[in-house]
Amino acid sequence: MQISRSLSYLPGQALWHMPARFSLVKLLGRKYSLRCVLFHHISDQASPFTDGLGVNVTRKDFEARIRFLAHNYDPIDLEMLLAARQGAELPPRPVLVTFDDAYASVAEEAAPICRKYRVPALFFVSASFLGNRDLSMDNFVCYVGNTFGFKEINAVAREFNGPRQVELRSRSQVTSEFIPTLSIERREAFKNRLAKAVGVRIEDLARKAGLYLASEQLRALGSSGFEIGNHTFSHVHCRCLSATDFSKEIDQNKSTLEAVSGRRVRAFSVPYGSPTDLTPKLESHLRGSGHEAAFLVESRPNTTATDFFQLNRVSMHSTSDGASFAEIEVLPRLRALRDLFVGDRETGAHLEPSSSREVPIR
Repeated sequence: MQISRSLSYLPGQALWHMPARFSLVKLLGRKYSLRCVLFHHISDQASPFTDGLGVNVTRKDFEARIRFLAHNYDPIDLEMLLAARQGAELPPRPVLVTFDDAYASVAEEAAPICRKYRVPALFFVSASFLGNRDLSMDNFVCYVGNTFGFKEINAVAREFNGPRQVELRSRSQVTSEFIPTLSIERREAFKNRLAKAVGVRIEDLARKAGLYLASEQLRALGSSGFEIGNHTFSHVHCRCLSATDFSKEIDQNKSTLEAVSGRRVRAFSVPYGSPTDLTPKLESHLRGSGHEAAFLVESRPNTTATDFFQLNRVSMHSTSDGASFAEIEVLPRLRALRDLFVGDRETGAHLEPSSSREVPIR
């Protein structure tokens, strides 16, 4: 995977060394009005709770990426983005920096670096994990896989899905193929059953790992000007949510974050970033519950016709300026071209350049 990713960066890295790189890249598609980038966990240390999830960025690499963004783009905050919907002008090359999952490292490492380079940021939080009373499914499955292997994971998965359950061989397979088949109740039951199978208490593990923000850290982020966003209460695949689940996962999370941070929550980040999880019912609920924007992780361009409830982000993995240029400028444009001629990978339908429900980013 790492080799494949490095190869995909090569065209962008070549362009990066050309004097007119930002003009040349427009030959792949000019209509790229807003860049949104995504980070998760800033850490130099290996951990069984995160190794294999693809969420870690070292402090050195993170600072280099923020420096790259500050020097080559115009960092904006959510307020500026929302104002654009009312006709305000965005700067020439706007970029919005976001973080998912509320690891404690965003307060300890990321926020000071963002302040140093005067880069605003938007932190999406699942309130269930504040204070380290619980572990997200991703971090728990990662821990079990790294510590005990996949034998117990597969045994418990078969208890829930029967003999038809395929062999699970990776953490991403568990979270992207197996977990989305479970309802909210069965999802929690699987997690508790797996904990019992390997002989651990999730509460003890969460406290020992100390992965997530404390309430005081979240309050400090809000009071120092950073934006706080909604990421569901317990970091779930939203395709599994029924209308009755919205009260806890969406509304309760929003009100809890507002009470703790002292900031109004105006944006929502779809856990796992797939448009499959941004169901019509969820989008309708978000629009009616005080949210003003929703974010995916599709690594595609946001154009002047992009709906504010379907904003795309690029998950940052690069460790050089040339690779970052490829991630942000080249690959999203190439994916948009592919979608135009081949069709959207989620629905198989060809994408139209605009629709009646889109709100312009000016």
